[in-house]
Amino acid sequence: MAPPLLSLTDIALGFGGRPLFSGVSLVIQPGERLCVVGRNGSGKSTLMKIMAGLTEPDSGERFVQPGVRVAYLPQDPDLSGFATLGDYAAAELAPAERWRAEAALDGLEVDVTVASGGERRRAALARLIAGEPELMLLDEPTNHLDIATIEWLEEYLAASRAAYAIISHDRAILTRLTRATLWVDRGEVRRGAEGFAGFEAWRDRVFEEEAAARHKLDRLIKDEARWAVEGISARRTRNQGRLRRLETLRAERRAQIARTGTAAMALQAGGKSGKLVVEAKAVSKTIGNRLLFKDFSIRIGRGERVALVGPNGVGKTTLLKVLTGELEPEEGSVRLGTNLEMAVYDQNRAALVTGASLWESLTGDPALGVRGNSDQVMVRGRPRHVVGYLKDFLFDERQARGPVSALSGGERARLLLARIMARQSNLLVLDEPTNGLDVETLDLLQELIADFDGTVLLVSHDRDFLDRMATTTIAMEGDGKAVIYAGGWSDYRAQRGERPPKPEPKKAAKPAPKAEPKRAAPARLTFAQQRRLDELPGEIDRLEAEIARLEDFLSTPDLFTREPAKFRKASEGLAERQQRLAEAEEEWLELEEPRESLGQG
Repeated sequence: MAPPLLSLTDIALGFGGRPLFSGVSLVIQPGERLCVVGRNGSGKSTLMKIMAGLTEPDSGERFVQPGVRVAYLPQDPDLSGFATLGDYAAAELAPAERWRAEAALDGLEVDVTVASGGERRRAALARLIAGEPELMLLDEPTNHLDIATIEWLEEYLAASRAAYAIISHDRAILTRLTRATLWVDRGEVRRGAEGFAGFEAWRDRVFEEEAAARHKLDRLIKDEARWAVEGISARRTRNQGRLRRLETLRAERRAQIARTGTAAMALQAGGKSGKLVVEAKAVSKTIGNRLLFKDFSIRIGRGERVALVGPNGVGKTTLLKVLTGELEPEEGSVRLGTNLEMAVYDQNRAALVTGASLWESLTGDPALGVRGNSDQVMVRGRPRHVVGYLKDFLFDERQARGPVSALSGGERARLLLARIMARQSNLLVLDEPTNGLDVETLDLLQELIADFDGTVLLVSHDRDFLDRMATTTIAMEGDGKAVIYAGGWSDYRAQRGERPPKPEPKKAAKPAPKAEPKRAAPARLTFAQQRRLDELPGEIDRLEAEIARLEDFLSTPDLFTREPAKFRKASEGLAERQQRLAEAEEEWLELEEPRESLGQG
């Protein structure tokens, strides 16, 4: 076996007396494809910076094989001191080799002072790729990238012979590319032998084993404590060892770090809006000499989930602002429906003041602060203590008075979600909400949006998120074109004829088949088929109701820890009913299509 490219041995690191890592050891071999996963704030980015040699641990050793080039892609590249993106991308190259940065990605002659987040990210990628490293450390490489560039990056990494470790919220890229997992959890770094596709099942097994071991330890402590109370007076001298054992067990239990639960996020719709939410008629908008969209019309009804997709800079956010009335169109008109209560998630997180504390970020919001009481905020119409509400979003009391600037990207996203979820709303406007969120929080956000009894307008480059959320997609294709498609990202691609080709079947060892004969007219549905077709809608409704009840039960806080057997049984029941629902829906489609073609009613 070839020697590892990089190794960490017994790494420890703490911030302000709080241990972040302890006893971390790992190796990365040539050609490995690792995902680095964990909750926001668990230390994923810090671990990568230690790997890259940018953060010095308190103790332990970092070793890189001589001659091995390690390149790090930060979440927020520092472009200060550079005139253009190209200057930044080529900073580590000799002048004669600048072409390598330009070959990696085009459009690098943009002035850094006007560069968008996506352009900055592309310049950072060009810098990394041009250096031809043997090990790439990628911290949220898809943030701010449009889908076309994400797919280009995915293909580049799939073909690369370099090793890499990647932090990302993009399930599609993690599932396809990674072959092993580094799980950062409560100061430890566990290694899994599978990529992200197997991570969640592995994580759940670990949590189940921990819960069983904790339950066994608690029973042992209880038994020993009962003995101590009932038998100590008669056996005080000769059983000091057993008392010491009880104290050791208690110390072991105190030392165990409880796993971080799921954020207790919630969305509550306000009063129902009118059936019409937004009506745009022939709207147009230009910026400078660039036409963003022209003669665009759409009617959005209550309960729709409308996604805007397209390349960076094409005008998605501008169209979103026009549709919500924040910007006036140059031509055409926009009419907003009645009784709208809007909550906006801004991709630039402009609502967060980096110099302010988390406490001030909530109490200083006029829509949330309680007059005359600086300790409480109004949460969906009810006063809550600031710290209690922040704990719902996995912030602890020490962070409440700390500055926003000390938060990770994912933690800032959670804080912004805390602000908008405190309001009652019936129109959610989400501009790149997935950037920086950990997988668990992203899953919960998807569930909340799916159950939200209101309308959602969103911009996202996360293909999996779009497929799960969107009922309508507005594709902004450049040159002023904005086209409406039914469904999410995959539906949009299919309607454009861009569905990935299916693998070709293996050739059979027989002559080519003759031309297919014309199909006979379909027969009428039999009595049994018609009866089954009539039964299926009721069966589908029943399964959907059972699934909703099980999902509600499984969302109970700490259910897994308190009653793992019930949790496991409910999870199995949910999976079984979801499978039966999919089969019932497929059966209904198979029977309904011929019925419609024959005009049977």
